[in-house]
Amino acid sequence: MTDLDFCLSSYIAFRYIWKDGMEFADGFRHENYQPIAPEDLIPVRSSADIDREIRAQMDALYSRYDNIGILLSGGMDSANLAAYLKPGSHAYTFCAQGSDVFDADIARAAKYAEKFSLVHHLVDISMDDYEAFTPVVMRRKCAPVHSIEPQIYKAALQARRDGVQLVLVGESADLIFGGMDKLISPKWTFDAFVRRYTFLDPELVLKTPVSQTELFEKYRVGEDGIDVMRFMDEVFAIESSGSYLNAFGAAGMPYYDPYARLVMAEPLDMERVRAGEPKYLVRGLYAMNYPELPIPTKVPMPRPVDMVFKGWNGPVRPEFRDDIPMETLTGNQKWQLWCAQLFLDSLGK
Repeated sequence: MTDLDFCLSSYIAFRYIWKDGMEFADGFRHENYQPIAPEDLIPVRSSADIDREIRAQMDALYSRYDNIGILLSGGMDSANLAAYLKPGSHAYTFCAQGSDVFDADIARAAKYAEKFSLVHHLVDISMDDYEAFTPVVMRRKCAPVHSIEPQIYKAALQARRDGVQLVLVGESADLIFGGMDKLISPKWTFDAFVRRYTFLDPELVLKTPVSQTELFEKYRVGEDGIDVMRFMDEVFAIESSGSYLNAFGAAGMPYYDPYARLVMAEPLDMERVRAGEPKYLVRGLYAMNYPELPIPTKVPMPRPVDMVFKGWNGPVRPEFRDDIPMETLTGNQKWQLWCAQLFLDSLGK
């Protein structure tokens, strides 16, 4: 069924349309990511287990593909995957002229590429790229998109030109191995988690917002609790992985996430996570692959949205409020408004 107000509120709150069967308009059927079935996952107990299982997956991939590339950030997840690539493979790291947001990523990624003799490419992201590529990835998703999707799309196009047949990503390691420590560590009350996880409050920016608490209610525990881990597995996973699915799909480039096939055989040790050791199994693998380097601090993949949207005055379409406090919004929140307006314009309404 079509319900523009619901879909717009869902995107503003969660960055995707969470309810199946709800569409912005007739003929705009969105596609959500479907996680791998639990029975198909490979249990791992140690960093050595992860090493063994990723190596087995890479052996299988190299039996099918001659040219495998990678999205290489400065973090642990993609750095670990780089260790399994053949010398001469292509690695892609984002940059943005006029911004230092990617500087730390570029410096670390260059060390990884040098160690494993990878051909290191910098993929520059600018407002021109957002304007050129956002309509493409939105058209495929039939919905507004995450700010990372135009970046991934541009990198995927470059990989195709370089003859890459498959691109590795390490996107799901955070979710599987306890990397989202700022979200999973606190002992949340229901209302506090709702406020923390809502990316942008629809009531703050929309004239006819639709409450999105229905989704959170599915995970309520008791009177004032919430099952955060199940929420992350079932909500965050779809939103996050769906961005990669859509961007690579729009570029016609296959991608593969070896971490997505793994599952922890034992419950996550929350005491270690809360003590400052998130993703301790992945950290152990990084120490095996890069004993000469300190373990990097966990940061999300950068996007230059703070720079690009610094002077943007906000949306002007009738669906948006006239009194949005733009000066209080982050670059990512401004991106959502810009992207939502662009998508609504594309509907011709």
